[in-house]
Amino acid sequence: MAKKGVLIESFERREMKFILNKEQFEGILDSLLNYMEIDDYSAQTGYYPISNIYYDTPNDQLIRTSIKKPPYKEKLRMRSYGTPKNMDTMVFVEIKKKYKNIVGKRRIMLPLRYAYDYLETGYLPTTLTLNDQIVRELDYFRTRYELLPKVYLSYDRKALAGIEDPNFRVTFDKNITVRREDVRLESGSYGRQLLPEDTWIMEIKVADAMPLWCVRILSEFHAYKGSFSKYGTEYLQYVQEEINKTKHIVDKNGTILDHFDVVPEQTEDKKIIALKKVKEVG
Repeated sequence: MAKKGVLIESFERREMKFILNKEQFEGILDSLLNYMEIDDYSAQTGYYPISNIYYDTPNDQLIRTSIKKPPYKEKLRMRSYGTPKNMDTMVFVEIKKKYKNIVGKRRIMLPLRYAYDYLETGYLPTTLTLNDQIVRELDYFRTRYELLPKVYLSYDRKALAGIEDPNFRVTFDKNITVRREDVRLESGSYGRQLLPEDTWIMEIKVADAMPLWCVRILSEFHAYKGSFSKYGTEYLQYVQEEINKTKHIVDKNGTILDHFDVVPEQTEDKKIIALKKVKEVG
């Protein structure tokens, strides 16, 4: 998040993710503060809340593509900082694109009521002052896919910025909360927890190379880069839950096979195909 009063509509950077336990989080945070400072929003409350709605197709095409880890993937979401107080609260509609290790974001800011209208119907009041190029990109994305609000996802974030290089940023997210009903930002944060208690997702966001002092800190606390997507993790848990409810699968002829249990070594593709077939049968 930029400093107050500064709206960044687009940017590109590398993002690296790490899953931390409490001991790692506390040790890494304490060490980073020798080189970084808490950003303006985190300084006020320690953490600030972020709420999102992820949009996808009826058959979840975007996230199904994303979890296969292709070189290029994209998502569209609506985001607010905190729970919107009313329909005039300003929110973001943004596209997040990733090509290999480079993440790019393109976004517009508008009142919540118009954000809903735009993503549902394409309507934007002419009175809004928006970046025309980004609106065209959003229009293309919205018309290319049959988008629906699929998942509400919120979390609390602590953000740090480099003292020498403010563009070098590290964020810590906790209390990741998700739901697939009442997918509205104004309804607030409630639902199930995505990860166990005392788990943080650390993201390192950098335009170029990571500073050597940061590499040393990560090594000291045995923090290793991994692959993690909040929406992707929610989707895979959702698929697992749906399969567990049925406890059966169908063969290629449509015959229901009872007493089916998902085993860890199954690929996610098989889980998705299994769920699809079960739903088709009934």
